[in-house]
Amino acid sequence: MRKHWGSYAISTVIATSLVLAGCSSGAGSNKETEDEVPSESVVQTDGFPIVEEPVKLKMFTRIAPVNGPFKDMPVFQDYEKMSNVQVEFIEAPTDGFPEKKNLLFASNELPDALYRSGLSPLEAVRYGSAGQLIPLEDLIDEYAPNLKNLMEEYPEIRAAITTPEGHIYAIPGIVTLGAARTDKKWINKSWLDKLGLKEPETTEDLYQALVAFRDQDPNGNGKPDEIPMTARQGLSVVTMMTGSFGLDLQLGYNINLDNDKVDIWMGSERNKEMLMYLNKLYKEKLLDQEIFSHKEAQYLAKQGSGNAGFFFDQTNNNFLSIQEQYTGIAPPTGPQGDRLQSQASPVARDFGAFAVTSVNKYPEVTMRWIDYFFSDEGSTLLRFGREGEHYELKDGIPYYTEEFLKDITNQAKITPYAGGGAPHIISDKVASFINPPQVQAAQEKLDPFMPEVRYAAPMFDEQTAQQVNVLRNDIDKYYEEQSTKFIVGALSFDKWEEFQSTLKKMKVDELEKLYQDAYDKMEK
Repeated sequence: MRKHWGSYAISTVIATSLVLAGCSSGAGSNKETEDEVPSESVVQTDGFPIVEEPVKLKMFTRIAPVNGPFKDMPVFQDYEKMSNVQVEFIEAPTDGFPEKKNLLFASNELPDALYRSGLSPLEAVRYGSAGQLIPLEDLIDEYAPNLKNLMEEYPEIRAAITTPEGHIYAIPGIVTLGAARTDKKWINKSWLDKLGLKEPETTEDLYQALVAFRDQDPNGNGKPDEIPMTARQGLSVVTMMTGSFGLDLQLGYNINLDNDKVDIWMGSERNKEMLMYLNKLYKEKLLDQEIFSHKEAQYLAKQGSGNAGFFFDQTNNNFLSIQEQYTGIAPPTGPQGDRLQSQASPVARDFGAFAVTSVNKYPEVTMRWIDYFFSDEGSTLLRFGREGEHYELKDGIPYYTEEFLKDITNQAKITPYAGGGAPHIISDKVASFINPPQVQAAQEKLDPFMPEVRYAAPMFDEQTAQQVNVLRNDIDKYYEEQSTKFIVGALSFDKWEEFQSTLKKMKVDELEKLYQDAYDKMEK
């Protein structure tokens, strides 16, 4: 049973006097804060407000195209009143955000914190080692009870965010809800029923169902216009099918873990078997012929058209009007008896969502501020806004009101969750919108085949990270190009040994060793 952490018990406030001034100075310091905030303030380690005297913080953040200004979002308006922490958001649009973020560090004109910052592991290590980001592990222990408890329940979180030197420079988004970490396998049950077919249990069953979808006019319009199977652009379809061929996706890469041994499987016979299966589907027009060219909007439209037989997505949002037509299925068992839901994000899903810089004079306050969003109570405020106005509680679970949902674009105006990457927890208590009953049922089909632990990409030291990046730039590009050619039939499988040989020349064995060393150092 998952533990729940939410409300800070105000009746059990423990007040600790901390001298907060003079911790740092230099470029990026907040002069207004220096002038207006007393040099000594009390940080509550529990309860609200966090401080009796107001504290001002500047946070650099990414704002998605769908979002309104953060200052207008009820979560930040209401939380300022609760916490007595006034946050000024420096908003940068998604387009060009990485460049603006890099410029902050290059110029050393730093904010107090980075919110929804999408820091990469390499950036966290680089800026942490340079002293521009501060280590957070001691602050988490003392001022972040929600986050600390989550890290104790899910040790893979700590392993994913701790550097080889033992420091934590960035906090991830955390997803304990399995249904928010997987793409479901949706099949057109109306077509199965019309054609007298059962839900496919094996890859061969799936093949036969797709043939029937192609040939037997299940939509009844007399035209051969059905799309038997589709997926997002590129090699997404490979990611979706790996588990049926005994291939896992551990450590954020094409990796199997067997008795703590790292195996990069790109040149393996199992991978060849999977690509041959996909080639067969593509050649027989069972797999969408536009899979390597269509855009995201076109893919989503195909879901909503009701004319797709089998596809993959996290939720049913894109086919709500015809949702009764579809059902989720379990991973098909492959030719070697494999049945794994390999496509599953780690619990620490969004790396580098929040970080604190060295110019921040109030790191304890900042850690208390962000920790609230790793409780179900704080996440509810972030995702759903105000009770009565935006959501109502049913059996303790928040649901958007029908009035609010009349215009779904409202959601992106009240929460930074819309647009992705916000530092908070997504649990079963705060996911009614993305986890309705149909999605829950689809996830239940996957649950028996989910890995016990999904390890996120490891934290490398900066030098090793550079090595990994150099190796992967070449290997990943080559793998994607050749796999695409294998699937569409532009490259014969007679060339498989040449493909394997080239991977070795590109030092895939060296890359495997770097992942093995990192895995061995993880706090598992």
